[in-house]
Amino acid sequence: MAKRKLSKQQLNRIAKNQDLDAEVNGVVISHFGQQLDVEPIGEQAGEAIIRCHQRTNLPALVTGDRVVWEPGEDGVGIILSVEERRSVFARPVFAGAVKAMAANIDIVLVVIAPIPMPLANLIDRYLVAIESLGLQPVIILNKADLQNDCEDPERLHNLISMYRELGYSLLEVSAVNGTGLDELRSVLQGHTTVLVGQSGVGKSSLVNALGVDEALAQVGDISEFHEKGTHTTTTSRLFHLEGFDLIDSPGIREFGLGHVSPQDVFDGFIEFRELRGHCKFRDCSHQGEPGCALKSALERGEIHPNRLASYYQIIESL
Repeated sequence: MAKRKLSKQQLNRIAKNQDLDAEVNGVVISHFGQQLDVEPIGEQAGEAIIRCHQRTNLPALVTGDRVVWEPGEDGVGIILSVEERRSVFARPVFAGAVKAMAANIDIVLVVIAPIPMPLANLIDRYLVAIESLGLQPVIILNKADLQNDCEDPERLHNLISMYRELGYSLLEVSAVNGTGLDELRSVLQGHTTVLVGQSGVGKSSLVNALGVDEALAQVGDISEFHEKGTHTTTTSRLFHLEGFDLIDSPGIREFGLGHVSPQDVFDGFIEFRELRGHCKFRDCSHQGEPGCALKSALERGEIHPNRLASYYQIIESL
């Protein structure tokens, strides 16, 4: 007789009801297929990282999950249960499904660089997702020393200025010469942060520059032909640095938002929020209808035309 497949709700309920009296004694620091690397914490802190399997009735675990585990056979541990997440950052994969990338985080660093040239719509997609999760976004211009070497320095400058004028925290840093790293360390103190961004923007180099005197994360090269980065990081990994934790994540060139609603997208554009409910028609699609609050704000110069165009592009892609 075939084994009955449990629903997602049933799996979550089972996970929450397991080992409720057991104390969390590990944190997932990386994920490799069906196995996870778990760092012992609590009374076992300082012991070697152990490769673990997880019970089949647990939901899919990700870097940053706090778990209860015990030693198993042949030096491989078993994850028995997982603590409820206080936050999670996820990305869509297909047909509206989402894949968690990191759990129990406070800040999402959206890393961009002069090379490859930043895509405003990709940045906006990240920001919408971050805002919908109630997390704190910080935009990082890495490789700041290369600003004059990019294909369009003026466009890059205008892009940076636009996000700063919107009120986003945007830091210019360089993993090569150390520019801005002390300010970034100050922002990250006491927090767990995940880095996201296109391939090749230097996330792993940034982790190394913020770390100790060793190369913590593998670094890839930029393709000179396409000026796109190679996918160096293939799985999210957590690093403990001085006073804060960083989770490096795989680079991606596209970031869909099929898992959020049109209202979430609207609210994700922070300059739109005060315009909510001010359109003439309650069912306004903001596509040029008479009395549209977005159209009026654009005419008054209160909304950047590039941001409105990005909003339309995201809505059309849902």
